[in-house]
Order: sequence, then structure tokens, then C-alpha cells
Amino acid sequence: MESTLDIFVKAIFSENMIFAYFLGMCSYLAVSKTVKTAVGLGAAVIFVLLVTVPVNYLLENYLLKEGALSWLDPNSDTLANMDLSFLAFIMFIAVVASIVQLVEMLVEKFAPALYGALGIFLPLIAVNCSILGGALFMQDRQYSTILDATAFSLGSGIGWFIAIVAIAAIREKIRYSNVPAPLRGLGITFIITGLMGIGFMAFMGIKYGKDEAPEKVAITTTIDIDKP
Repeated sequence: MESTLDIFVKAIFSENMIFAYFLGMCSYLAVSKTVKTAVGLGAAVIFVLLVTVPVNYLLENYLLKEGALSWLDPNSDTLANMDLSFLAFIMFIAVVASIVQLVEMLVEKFAPALYGALGIFLPLIAVNCSILGGALFMQDRQYSTILDATAFSLGSGIGWFIAIVAIAAIREKIRYSNVPAPLRGLGITFIITGLMGIGFMAFMGIKYGKDEAPEKVAITTTIDIDKP
């Protein structure tokens, strides 16, 4: 079983939403023209993931999956057999949309310049596939505790933040570089993204948790002293 630290670090590096699964590429490419807007959107994605994944974890384990409602009445066979997992997509999207609406109102209130710079891509976090992907990965991997789900959501958000800020910084620098005309714009951006993805693959296979000590096996030997 993976440790919480394993889950957190892997979500940032070897299982990065951008470089491993290419989720959230539309916002990643459109808002990464300047570091300032990239930092704003990246921080918003961290917040949305950090809130929505643990909330969806609670919904999944205490409301939606088969037998999740048994805590209401442990002696009820009806609740023990009830399965509401068919509502998972609707519930997950509703939670994401609610949190994104809250973020949009906060950014508009306290950072109107950033709100204007992000434009339509701020409310589009609600349909950002990396946000819904975080909830679906949490559901598929069946994390044992809400702490593991929270570590995964925070790591995924930080990984997405690092990806978009890094590409934004590079795109600001290559404006002054002699990039061949056919590759200017999205062409060179895709090439750089691929190279960054290869770089992040170097973190695959690194284990940060402690392995359990292997069980000791006793070996006995029987000697027959009557035989020559």
C-alpha cells in the first residue's frame, strides 16, 4: 500500500496531470503566455482540486457507492444494499461547478485585474478535465482515507501549477529567441511540453515510503545419521 507521501509526490511528478495524462491542456496552452496569469490560474486550480476531491471522496464513501448509506441505520438491509454510484458524475460535476463559482466571485472581488486577464478561462475551470480527472482518479484508486485523497488533490494541483508556470516562464523567454517561423507559437510550445514530460518521467519508479520488513522464513534441515 502506498504511503501518503508517495501519493503526494507521485501526483506532482510522475503522475503529473499535464505531463503524464495531458489533462487540462486547453487552459495550459491558452493562459501560459505570461507568468502572472499562469500563477493566478494555477493557484485557482490548486484551490479547486484541494476542496473538490476531498468533498467528492466523502460523497463517494458516505453517500454514493453500494452500502455507503448503512451508517444511517446499520440494521437496515435496504440501506446496506442501496447503490447510488450512477449519480457519481452528476454529483462530482455539481461540486466542481459550485467551488469554481466561489473562486470566480473571490477573484473578481479581490483581484479584478487578474479576473480580467484570465477572462473566460476562469469559469472554464468547471469543465477543466484535470479537475474532474482528479475526482475520477480518486474514485478509481479507492484511497483508504480522506488524508490520502487530500494529499493526491494537493499534489495534483501543485503539479499542474508547476507545469503551467514553467511553460509560461519559458514562453516569455523564447519570444526573444530565434525560433524557426513554422514552429512559432503553439508548435514550439508543444515541443517544449513534450521535452518537459520526458524530464518528469525521470521521477517514475522513485519510492519515498518505507517498505515493510520482509517476513523471516525459518529453514530447517534434517540429517539422517544412520545412512553412511
